[in-house]
Amino acid sequence: MTRGQGMPERDVRIPTGDRELDCFLAFPEGVAGRRPAVVIIHEIFGVDAHIRQVARRFAAEGYVAAAPNLFTGEIQQVLTPQNIGLAMQAFAQAPPELRRNPERMREFAESQPPERRPVLAVLGRITNPVQQGAFAHDLRSVTQYLRTLPEVDPARVGSVGFCFGGAMTARLATVDPDLRAAVIFYGQNPPLDEVPRIRASVLGLYGGEDHGITDTVPEFEAAMKKAGQRFRYHVYPGAKHAFFNDTRPQVYHRESAEDAWKRVLGFYATDLKA
Repeated sequence: MTRGQGMPERDVRIPTGDRELDCFLAFPEGVAGRRPAVVIIHEIFGVDAHIRQVARRFAAEGYVAAAPNLFTGEIQQVLTPQNIGLAMQAFAQAPPELRRNPERMREFAESQPPERRPVLAVLGRITNPVQQGAFAHDLRSVTQYLRTLPEVDPARVGSVGFCFGGAMTARLATVDPDLRAAVIFYGQNPPLDEVPRIRASVLGLYGGEDHGITDTVPEFEAAMKKAGQRFRYHVYPGAKHAFFNDTRPQVYHRESAEDAWKRVLGFYATDLKA
C-alpha cells in the first residue's frame, strides 16, 4: 500500500469472470470501523489523473473509493489522448444521436479518414448496448470485491460515473440489486426496459448545453416513476458536457461543479448513511 496526499491507496487487479480489471483504491485516513464505499466510473479517457483525484476526494470525505478501468487491455491501448482527439474532431461533424445507434456508428467510422477509423471502431464498441451490458457485470464484480474488504460496510456501496461512466453507473444499478445509491454525471439513460430492475436511489446531474444527453432525461424520469423507483436530477444552465472535469478548461464550469459536489455528498449522506 502506498500513500497519496496523506491517504492510503493502492492499485489492484479484480477478477471479473473472463478477465481482470486494473483498479485504483483510495482509503480514508485514520477512520476506524467499516466505511461506505463508492465506485468511480471513468470517462472515455480511462482512469486518468482526474479520476484518481476524484477518488481521493471521496476518500477524504470518509469513503473507500474504487476507480476500476473498464478499458483494461487493448481498448486502453487504442484510446490514447491523441486518438481521442481525432475522434472528437470526427464527432464534431456528426449528429449527437450517432453514438446511440451501433449500425450508424459503424457506417460513420468506415466513412472517416484511415487514421480515425481504429479509435472510432473502439468507441463504437464501447457504446454498443451489448458491450455496455458486459461492462455492467464487470462493475458488479467490483462492488462484490469491495464488499469483501474489511474496511467496507457491504450494505453501503454506491457508484458515480462521468460521461461514459455516467451511462455505466446507471447500467450497474440495473444488474446489482444491492447497490444503494448511483450518481449519473451527464451520462446516457440505461435501456428503459431495464429500469424496473433498479433498486438504488439515483441522482442525475446534467449540463443545460448538453442537449444530446440532457434532452433525453425526462424519458428516464418517467420510466423510473412508472417503476416506483427513486430518481431526482438537476440541470445546470450554461454548463456543457463534462462540466465537472477541472482538467478540461474548455468545458469545466466551476460554479456548477462545486454545487454538484455538494449535492453528491448530501445524496450519499442520506442514501449511504455516510
